Formats: sequence, C-alpha cells, structure tokens
Amino acid sequence: MVVIIMEKALTEQEQQDWVRDHYQAAVKYLAEKGLITESVVLEQSRYLIPLMAVWKLKLSDQSYLWVVNGDVPTDHVEENVADSARGVVRHFSLKWQMQAEELYAQDDKTQTEFADYLVSRAEGLYQLHNDEQLWG
Repeated sequence: MVVIIMEKALTEQEQQDWVRDHYQAAVKYLAEKGLITESVVLEQSRYLIPLMAVWKLKLSDQSYLWVVNGDVPTDHVEENVADSARGVVRHFSLKWQMQAEELYAQDDKTQTEFADYLVSRAEGLYQLHNDEQLWG
C-alpha cells in the first residue's frame, strides 16, 4: 500500500525515487549493524510518502526484521513483535516514548532535545496507527 500525505503531489517518478532511496537507506542501516538483507516482503511493507516507510526485510540468515525510516528515526525490530506494518508503527511509537523517558531522566540538555524529538515522532506514529483510512 502506498499512501501519499502532502500538499503538493509527487510525480510517479518522484514517488518511485522516494521508495527506492528509503529502501536503500534501510538496507544500508542494517548492513552497518552487520545484517545482510536478502529481499523485501513487498506485500507487507508500507510507504506513507513522504513521512515514513515500514519495511519487512528478509535477511541472509532467512530471518525477518521490520525496519522503519523516513522522517522518523531509522530503527528495526524482529519480525515477531508485530504481525503487520500497522502493529510495527504502534510498537515503535511505544518504544520511542519509553526511550524518551529514560533520556529525560538523565537531565542532560542534548539528551532532552533528542527525547523531545523521539516523543514528537512517537506521537505522530501513534496518530498514524489510529488512522483507519490509512490501514483499511
């Protein structure tokens, strides 16, 4: 499913470029963590252009991961945390809120700024998760 959320519509080529660029960024992110991607499970991946993409990726060891990227922190989790892209969006929303609470407790300006960023993205993800029109 591709959902485009913006004032100015992107051309078909711009949409394809956005998806390709974010897929490549997700694969690079995993590679930097020593995880080699074999393929993408397109039927379970979702793109909310230009906000975010949720990828279900198969690794070379035959395991699967969910990866989120876009105008959100790039992050990943094992396949078993959710059975759909929508569930993964909810998972990251809750995960980032908990991480932000830990950062706030450090009482460090830089950490607090990053915590604020995480909270804003977590709240945005939760709104997306609750939007039935996006997932129907």
